[in-house]
Amino acid sequence: MREKTKVKEGENQKTNQITEGVIWKQLLIFFFPILFGTFFQQLYNTADAMIVGHFVGKQALAAVGGTTGTLINLLIGFFTGLASGATVIIAQFYGGKKKDKVHWAVHTSVAFSIAAGVGLMVFGIVLSRPMLALMQTPEDVIDYAVLYIRIYFIGTVPNLLYNMGAGILRAVGDSRRPLYYLIVCCFANIILDVLFVAGFHMGVAGAGIATILSQFISAVLVLRTLMKTDDMYRLEWKKLRIDGIMLRRIIQIGFPAGLESAMYSISNVIVQTGVNGLGTDSVAAWAAYGKVDGLFWMMVTALGISATTFIGQNYGAGKTERVHQGVRVCMGLAVVMTLIMDVVLLLGGDLLMSLFTSDAAVREIGSQLLHFMVPTFLTYIVIEIFSGALRGVGDAWMPMLIAGVGICSVRVLWIMFGLPHVPTIIGAAFCYPLSWILSSIAFIIYYCRFSRLSRRREIYLYR
Repeated sequence: MREKTKVKEGENQKTNQITEGVIWKQLLIFFFPILFGTFFQQLYNTADAMIVGHFVGKQALAAVGGTTGTLINLLIGFFTGLASGATVIIAQFYGGKKKDKVHWAVHTSVAFSIAAGVGLMVFGIVLSRPMLALMQTPEDVIDYAVLYIRIYFIGTVPNLLYNMGAGILRAVGDSRRPLYYLIVCCFANIILDVLFVAGFHMGVAGAGIATILSQFISAVLVLRTLMKTDDMYRLEWKKLRIDGIMLRRIIQIGFPAGLESAMYSISNVIVQTGVNGLGTDSVAAWAAYGKVDGLFWMMVTALGISATTFIGQNYGAGKTERVHQGVRVCMGLAVVMTLIMDVVLLLGGDLLMSLFTSDAAVREIGSQLLHFMVPTFLTYIVIEIFSGALRGVGDAWMPMLIAGVGICSVRVLWIMFGLPHVPTIIGAAFCYPLSWILSSIAFIIYYCRFSRLSRRREIYLYR
């Protein structure tokens, strides 16, 4: 984070507070804008589910909030994970004050976002119905889901441009402006949702159109910021091209993260398929619960992003001890915040569920999910903080392998062999804490004994 003095943007004498300031203060200064930004992004996505759930019905809620969300996360999540390689590279170069490399990393990242966005748009539109059918989406839901997801994928290019642009800003320590832009777009999305769905009675199509228009606004705002800055990460359209060497470096770090995200999503698709077999009420309850527990995920994700940027910049600046201190502080913050979140959700979760549906059967199933899952959140935080820290130093393959084996395969095996014996919503949800516990143990062993951040390895290297 830049020094809090009255310095004009174009001046060169700046102090990078991420590599110089008090660790816990800088982490919180960086964390809260990401947290609020993630909150507004969650609200941005949740608005569709809330409004169609009340004004269209539970089938529309199941389509917008459940089945399509899982599939969108599979495709968009892979790119977002891939793009995290650019965030790490830019954070390291920016921390090391390597102007030319920051310049080429930014332009390669933006050009790649455009190309990937076009490819994902075509893929998502063409294959949406076959993939939704493969997931055993209920017959009374699938037409809603296909319509919504095809409209959603029309906005893929601005979606990816915003996410890449926001990642670039966070990589250089600016987590505030992505927050401001999300607030603007969130309220735009809510207003458009009410207008199109409640006012014009356009159903799930209205929710989809509201979403892509809001994504376009967010992309324009973040790209304008990158174009107007005088810092080394300035975007110039005439220099926009993919540098092969830089792209390979980005992919070397980002591909494992993208693959990990895809494996998470594939396992969630399989879990969603198991839930779909339990009926429309269970699908709608799963969708509503997924919006409520988003409060926890936005918090822990913000900490993971903070860890990656903090570790990346300090690693690039050669400050090893500060890297270790940052990981410890992040873990402490994660424990405290998760305990607070558990209390909030256990006391107020049922009220939050009622925001999405008034159907008594759906709310009852959602309440069961809430009270089962919330106490298990503590078992996940090691995964997020350690994987974020490891990616910050460029160690991305082992987090991917641990997640693939410890999380994804466990969920798939449970749905295949465990759920048939306990065919209930709790039976489907059980695979999550089981996979978190096993993966946390694996992360602790790898991080402490074998990773680039292992004290044991550092001692060995410096002998």
